[in-house]
Amino acid sequence: MTTEFENQGGAAQMDPSPFRRWLTSRWMSYRTSVPLVEKRRAKAEKKRQQSGLPHRVEYFHQVEDGYSHLAAQLLQPLLENYEVELICHLVTVENDLNLPEPDLLLPLSRFDASKVGPHYGLDFPGGRDAPDPLRVKRAEQILASVSQSDFPAAAVEVGRALWSGDEEALEALAARYGSASSAETSALISLGTTRRAELKHYSAAMFYYGDEWYWGADRFYHLEKRLMGYGASKTQRDSLICPRPEIEHGPYRDNGSLTFEIYPSLRSPYTAVIFDEALALAQSTGVRCVVRPVLPMVMRGVSATMQKGSYIFSDAAREAAALGLSYGPFYDPIGEPVRRAYSLYAWACQGGKGHAFLSSFLQNAFYRGVNLNREAGLRKVVEEVGLSWSEAQTRLGNDEWEEDMEKNRLAMYAFGSWGVPSFRLLDASGKEVLGLWGQDRLWLFSREIQRLLKQAESSD
Repeated sequence: MTTEFENQGGAAQMDPSPFRRWLTSRWMSYRTSVPLVEKRRAKAEKKRQQSGLPHRVEYFHQVEDGYSHLAAQLLQPLLENYEVELICHLVTVENDLNLPEPDLLLPLSRFDASKVGPHYGLDFPGGRDAPDPLRVKRAEQILASVSQSDFPAAAVEVGRALWSGDEEALEALAARYGSASSAETSALISLGTTRRAELKHYSAAMFYYGDEWYWGADRFYHLEKRLMGYGASKTQRDSLICPRPEIEHGPYRDNGSLTFEIYPSLRSPYTAVIFDEALALAQSTGVRCVVRPVLPMVMRGVSATMQKGSYIFSDAAREAAALGLSYGPFYDPIGEPVRRAYSLYAWACQGGKGHAFLSSFLQNAFYRGVNLNREAGLRKVVEEVGLSWSEAQTRLGNDEWEEDMEKNRLAMYAFGSWGVPSFRLLDASGKEVLGLWGQDRLWLFSREIQRLLKQAESSD
């Protein structure tokens, strides 16, 4: 089925026909619904049992990807704690419609991994700097030569040597494990990349199990809970190897000295999952909250495919469920609904309703399935936050918001992010403390806020 996720180059794709918008929204709502997800999982498990197969997990590793180094550290614990068969693949990530910003992705993966790793009990000895390309090739050759049984340990050791720039350690590992030729390594990476494409994915640090994808350390808890539910745990433990850290709201409270910036988009399912949580964090901690909306990716020329769209909406629904949110049904607000809403945003802010307006729009689009392309839908949003629809009509359709949205986009790119939701934390002097992309990073910002407030209290 072709949808507006594909070939996002022109106005026709950014403003799909009413039927196309309805069809896509119904299809995605159905695909991500809890009953269907449970049905698909039950079907996959029944098929596995009937075939007499083990719980088979496939893992896709990219040597120069920071997230892959974190994920590799979970391979051995996975084998030790669960009855699984693990198959590891080497892959590369190419510049295609699924990953339009590869030059930005790898630096982000390195910086992000260095920040989140310690909170997961994992280490990442690097930072923003890229590893030496020759050492990357050497690391690939070593891992291309190891057996499946040796891969979990070797991937961690090779990664640690690579990211710490320890050439001597890398050569010692080559002596221990061997080193494949360049041709053999390229062929193996090609096989892994092809296998991932066959399974309909495009990224690195991915786990595949039972027709479902799990991204790195951040989604590992979903995989663990599923394996536990199937009785695949080797022990009686009910704790997870890699649980998602909780969002922390206390005990320290600010007086507005810190600034917490939120970069949302009105067409982002991940924004819909976390926007209210982010506002609640700012309110409970007393930090100054600044919301800086941006245009959706596809409305600013960043392409996306149906494959990527399907994964994003499914993953967002899964993340929402983990937070206890009743995500869906949704009605895609791409194009004109987003533009019309943004044309009212400054006015809503003047009335002190800016945050509530964005929240209401997201709730209606992604949790209630309201068609915001219709006047009745947008009117519902306006009146729901206590604003006048008749007054809103006099402001609808202006383009004054476009300059601010572009400034927000440039500010987001400046700290290494190009997607939403993104967050940035500034200290009392306005200096950036942390800037990262992802609804699954709010917990990290909550911890950083508490760290800074504790530090400030200690110095008083």
